[in-house]
Amino acid sequence: MFLCLALAAHVTDEALTGFLDVYNPTVSALRARYSWFPMPVFSFHDFLVLMISVVIILLLLTPFAMRGSRWMRPLAYFLAVIMILNGLGHTLGTVFGRTVNAVQFARPMPGFWSSPLLLAAGFYLLYQLGRE
Repeated sequence: MFLCLALAAHVTDEALTGFLDVYNPTVSALRARYSWFPMPVFSFHDFLVLMISVVIILLLLTPFAMRGSRWMRPLAYFLAVIMILNGLGHTLGTVFGRTVNAVQFARPMPGFWSSPLLLAAGFYLLYQLGRE
């Protein structure tokens, strides 16, 4: 539940601080350099609909996770690691003031303020998974 709420706060943070102004040029630059790069470019509407949908789906799965359903463990590990990497990415982006050489921005990076929540929630979920 904590990770779902942290993700909801992070999506809100990204939406309010112009995250796509950094994300989309970064993806375009990486695609130009690496033709295999799989990440999509988003419109604001598509980004918001996708992220709200992901948060709702994760919230709907939370009761299964809280009951300790075995099939949820791989998904929980995957989600925890992805959220930790996401939080670290926003933190490192803030430290360096860029994502790739061509994409620089004023600090802090959009989405930075909620990244400690992602880190805390991701590490807490890993801790809980390790206890079971």
